[in-house]
Amino acid sequence: MNRPTAPTTTSPAGPPPAAPSGPGEPAAPAAALRLAADPGLRRLAGGRTLLGGAPYRVLRLSERGARLVEGWLAGEPVAGHPAHRRLADQLVRCQMAHPVHTGARPAAADVTVVIPVRDAPDAGDGSPAADRCAAVVVVDDGSAVPHPSAAVRHPAPRGPAAARNTGWRLAGTRFVAFLDADVVPEEGWLEPLLAHFADPTVAAVAPRVRSVPGTTALERYEQDRSPLDLGPLPAVVRPGSRVSYVPTAALVVRVDALKEHGGFDERLRFGEDVDFVWRLAAAGHQVRYEPASTVRHAPRATWPALLRQRFGYGTSAAPLALRHGRAVAPVRASAWSLASWAALAAGRPGVAAATALGTAALLPRKLSGVGVPAKDALELALRGHWGAGRLLADAATRAWWPLAVPALASGRPGRVLLAAALARHVTDWRRQRPALDLPRWTAARVADDLAYGAGVWWGALRHRTTAPLRPDAAEWPGRDGVRVL
Repeated sequence: MNRPTAPTTTSPAGPPPAAPSGPGEPAAPAAALRLAADPGLRRLAGGRTLLGGAPYRVLRLSERGARLVEGWLAGEPVAGHPAHRRLADQLVRCQMAHPVHTGARPAAADVTVVIPVRDAPDAGDGSPAADRCAAVVVVDDGSAVPHPSAAVRHPAPRGPAAARNTGWRLAGTRFVAFLDADVVPEEGWLEPLLAHFADPTVAAVAPRVRSVPGTTALERYEQDRSPLDLGPLPAVVRPGSRVSYVPTAALVVRVDALKEHGGFDERLRFGEDVDFVWRLAAAGHQVRYEPASTVRHAPRATWPALLRQRFGYGTSAAPLALRHGRAVAPVRASAWSLASWAALAAGRPGVAAATALGTAALLPRKLSGVGVPAKDALELALRGHWGAGRLLADAATRAWWPLAVPALASGRPGRVLLAAALARHVTDWRRQRPALDLPRWTAARVADDLAYGAGVWWGALRHRTTAPLRPDAAEWPGRDGVRVL
């Protein structure tokens, strides 16, 4: 569970009005909007206090607002009244509810599919993605043998960012669907994504990217641990969210948003998709993750190839941190949580417990004025400390392992914590029941983490920065954690 972020009171004005349609784009009629509650949403005080979202927040509603939300979550449509739309938008942006658009939406004929290829002669031929779309643009990024169906070819490889930029600039439609050469969309994949563009503030929508099923140990591992598969729950995509990034293995984007932000940064070999999505979010656009749409992506063919991929992903942390700061921090937790776990690692459990319990006791007082009972507030605080411990365990055996593992292994308290950190692979296996046996699952998880962490350190050394290694010791609860609407 994400920890709460810090209480403050804001005005009920809400976000700015929706952006108008782009140049040459006719104004769309108001779409019918309904809301579905996020699974983590909790309602207290007769519905006037809402807890949930990512980062975790508390919303305090007026009696009228509570009645509106109760009706929406029961299936009533959101009226077109500006105040109602602002409140619904707050719930969506806080990730307490998710939009269900049932009105007018773009069609597949408004979409150009862009497929960058390199040394993949069959890519783009007869792709299911082409069904009813305006066009399929295959961009050959310097293949040794020119692709027979390419609309344009780079004389030498320039990287996926450059290939995608070349492709979308050839599009004559309002939307572009980026697909990797080895991605196979499932039937009906496009419609759930296009539905979100009924909201003019939505700039990009991504489907769920699942690994192609297989029988080898690697294929079975990737079915449950692919970094491209971001899970079964819908989400707002931004730093700190349940889904903080989406890959361009499959992504539908407004062409106007690509033009406004210059497309993908061609200087980035890895992480160019994360950078682009975060720039959209920072500019106030919405990016959505919609798992009702699914595409299939082929995993790497061998374990060395998979580990090289994970290493490459790790190298992107440094340039992303230099561009986006704390968004890349391996741990974001309160200073008190960090201090508590550091004391435990140093063999001072009494200090750790006193720090954790003492700071947790402060939260009920902070939340008492917004309808959160003391018991619930204390539970939130303790779960926040526990969640910080899970994040620290991930960081210690992943991004920080070259320093953290030797340091923890040097003393008995640290060895206990290190064993507990590694034991999370066992608990994950028991909870998920993946198609791989426990010994190979654990070995693969450890190798995966080591490869990614080595990439993080390599990128940090290459860019001469510690930014991707530094934790974000945020105030807890954070400054926008409580809103009165």
